[in-house]
Amino acid sequence: MNISDWLDEKEAEGADVSQIVLPRNMAFDQDPDETIFFKIINPCGIFCTENHPFSTVERFGHWYYARGQDKKAGIHSSAMKWRFFTKNKNLALQTAKAHIE
Repeated sequence: MNISDWLDEKEAEGADVSQIVLPRNMAFDQDPDETIFFKIINPCGIFCTENHPFSTVERFGHWYYARGQDKKAGIHSSAMKWRFFTKNKNLALQTAKAHIE
């Protein structure tokens, strides 16, 4: 089952899918259909392997998955990770941009 169908199924069951956690195998087995937005704050340079704040919006079928690590967490932090599923592309983009600006 793909991510989009799984989210539709959970939504039909009455679950709030906006903050749902994907099953581990599903999260790693599927690539997004499209990456709409990606921004990372990495003042260290490309060779730094530590955590850096980022935001991304990926499309899985008719669902948008916005996720990242909030800018307020700071450089090299592993705190303040967030995720958000929606069918509204503009809402996903606004959410992602708000977390990184």
